[in-house]
Amino acid sequence: MLRAKFLITITLLFTLTPLLAGDDDALTRRKEFRANRIESESPRIDGILDDAAWQAAEFFSDFLQKDPDEGAAPSNRTEIGILYDEHAIYIGARMFFDQPEQIRAQVSRRDNNGNSDRIIVSLDTYCDRRTAYTFVVTAAGVRVDYYHSADDEYNRDHSYNPVWDADAYIGPDGWSAEMRIPFSQLRFRNAAEQVWGININRFIPSTNEDLYWVMIPKNETGWASKFGNLVGIKNIPAARRIELLPYETSSATFTSGTHPDDPFNDSSEFTSRAGADLKMGLGSNLTLDAAINPDFGQVEADPAEVNLTAFETFFDEKRPFFIEGSQLFDNIGPRFFYSRRIGAPPHGSVEGDFRDVPDNTTIVSAAKLTGRLNSGLSIGALTALTAREHARSFFAATDSNAARREKHEVEPLSGFGVLRLQQEFGKSFSTVGLMFTGIRRDLSAGEPLAAVLNRQAYSGNADWNLRFRDGKYVLQGFAGFSYIEGEPLAIVRAQRSSARYFQRPDASHVRLDSSRTSLAGFAGSLSFDKRSGRHWLWGADFGAHSPNFELNDVGILSSADIISSSAYLTYRENTPGKIFRNYQVQTLVATDWNFDGNRTFTILDFNASAMWKNFWRHDFHFHYKLPALSDDLTRGGPLMKTASDWHLSTALASNFAAKIPWDVELSYIRDELGGWIFEASGDISFKPGARWEFSLGPGYFRQLNKRQYFDELGGGRPETFGRRYIFSTIERSELAAEIRLNYAFTPDLSLELYAEPFVSSGRWFDHGELAASRSKRLRRYGSEGTTATINPDGSIMVTDGSDVFDLRNRDFNNHFFRSNVVLRWEWRRGSALFLIWQQDRFSSRPHGRLVTPGQLLDSFTAAGDNFLAVKVSYWLPVN
Repeated sequence: MLRAKFLITITLLFTLTPLLAGDDDALTRRKEFRANRIESESPRIDGILDDAAWQAAEFFSDFLQKDPDEGAAPSNRTEIGILYDEHAIYIGARMFFDQPEQIRAQVSRRDNNGNSDRIIVSLDTYCDRRTAYTFVVTAAGVRVDYYHSADDEYNRDHSYNPVWDADAYIGPDGWSAEMRIPFSQLRFRNAAEQVWGININRFIPSTNEDLYWVMIPKNETGWASKFGNLVGIKNIPAARRIELLPYETSSATFTSGTHPDDPFNDSSEFTSRAGADLKMGLGSNLTLDAAINPDFGQVEADPAEVNLTAFETFFDEKRPFFIEGSQLFDNIGPRFFYSRRIGAPPHGSVEGDFRDVPDNTTIVSAAKLTGRLNSGLSIGALTALTAREHARSFFAATDSNAARREKHEVEPLSGFGVLRLQQEFGKSFSTVGLMFTGIRRDLSAGEPLAAVLNRQAYSGNADWNLRFRDGKYVLQGFAGFSYIEGEPLAIVRAQRSSARYFQRPDASHVRLDSSRTSLAGFAGSLSFDKRSGRHWLWGADFGAHSPNFELNDVGILSSADIISSSAYLTYRENTPGKIFRNYQVQTLVATDWNFDGNRTFTILDFNASAMWKNFWRHDFHFHYKLPALSDDLTRGGPLMKTASDWHLSTALASNFAAKIPWDVELSYIRDELGGWIFEASGDISFKPGARWEFSLGPGYFRQLNKRQYFDELGGGRPETFGRRYIFSTIERSELAAEIRLNYAFTPDLSLELYAEPFVSSGRWFDHGELAASRSKRLRRYGSEGTTATINPDGSIMVTDGSDVFDLRNRDFNNHFFRSNVVLRWEWRRGSALFLIWQQDRFSSRPHGRLVTPGQLLDSFTAAGDNFLAVKVSYWLPVN
């Protein structure tokens, strides 16, 4: 039946496709902006525009409002002129303002506009009508830059970090700005005469006035595809584009709370390391990046968490080498490449009274090739080599054994490879893509790590994004495969993982095979959406991951063995009315099955959002989740029925351009068993002075979960296949506060503080075991022929007939404190000095009492590490 639905969907979509093509005349009627070549001395970048060169520029001023009154004339004039020489493009802007005292000019570090007045220039240098580079200058002279990897204004990749210059000047009639962007920092087609896409945006926060040279109506989709043309740039000489960034780092780590007998830690450690990054242009289109012994000491720490699920937590990538150009490795469907697999903590473990285990795997070297050819083919290729890692352990002397030390390998030498190709075609800028990933580990048969890790893993996919009528309709999908190979114990581990659970005793479509040395799987999806229009938007999708599908060696996959479908309908209004500036409501239904035909998930969802006349934003969400059969709640046991629940949440946020922006969100979930979750979070930012920024983001979480997985034991009843699948009620609470305090001496010299105290508690009680397969009822210990006795250590002794077993006390009250203080000085364009102080503190108590605000203060005094470092890098361009 599911296969028939899939075939019918494909047939209907491809039948409709010819009807959607339409014509493309609107795209050929583009505004034009002319750049003039500098025949005299190039302008000095001071923001004043008084150089003789600007007299030869043609200034354009035909802007329109997008907000607050779409299509209206601006209340203040904006003039833009563009020049170029053989090395760079120059952009000059005059922003007139009849109330110059209201100009906001917050001094902040690079890539932080600080909610200041700003001018924004976007350049589609490939003229592919899909991607764009954006350069921003604020009234305080702060530079911001990002990259649009898709035809979407708000798809912004801030990892783009070019070396360019800009300044601003505030005068009696408003403010002005100058930019100098070297051609070596841009990628463009190899042609004698360049034609680029261009758009320019001016934002005035004091009046919420958003002005565009090419104003794209809110009811339409697209960004770069609607740009005007920048013409006049001719005979640009090819730049060699070779940049070398050597660095040196010296660091010291001081640990409190160490044991005096620990032979591996005397409370302090001093290290020094050096490395280099190389960036080299291959023609005008491609860039080769290479890193030798990369260092990421200035990277902000991940937030603390307590994870009681069977699934891995995935944090955002923050390392500069991997985030720059990362959009070229994005694919449709599940993530085939997750860069944090490279350099992750070692997979192996060691036993001992004291242990010295590396925090991360050393990246020996890495290289990537990125860019876009004149044919419209985008290329992303990456390779990396990580080192073999060892851990040391120490066993103290006993009555029968002398003290001893051991050394074990915890991570093998590993090589990673990723290739992503994407071809653009057609008048609506559709794309098709291919992706391949692979890892090879140096593992020998019989060694301990060979029972934990796959020797090799490969995956690939083909995807498509077919756009019709200028992106109004989109047909999107992918088809992929995976293959892993290793020792039988490693493949058993993959079969038993939380993504699969092949050991499920009541599964008829999969089985655990301990003799296998490989797994091969497939996945795919197809969706069709209407993404623009005045009022109605809609879409539907269908997809599947086969039971053997696996990506977790190089990518991300939480669950295989899934067949999913969903559909949504949205109504929106973007024309301002008496109450709202805009609003939209959406309904959605989604259902999942596994390949055994069991329905594992169904949800009915309703969302509404609105922007009030004062630019406040309000969101509302409600869902009802139907009962289903879960194939992962018992973590390898039989199917278990899930409880229905409903969820209500609301969020309110101030005008994002306000001097003190804030937001608050409340969420409540309740299920049919009486379990519930309450969450409250918020964020407030304010600027105590022209150079100060402070933000506070508190969060509170309370939960009563009556079906928290606890353990699996033998001795169970036939109804659960002879095993006990034990669950508990858990009462949890969490309290956290994300604190940021920044001071900008200048846009190139800043001091930044990030701190997060975090406390979490859990109290386990009312234990019981699953009564029968496909049921949600529990046999509570202490009833139904069982007894439960609390031991002095808080564990529980359970007697069930002749079977006696203990359930250990898992109550916890954990305190975390993580902080990062960085003094960043760009002492020369592209060259930086970092002074870094990081803290990572942790303590735990064996009780589950609810957290209190005072415990946040306790986290500051917990034992942990203090990391101090100085890093200096020097940018060496070769032109």
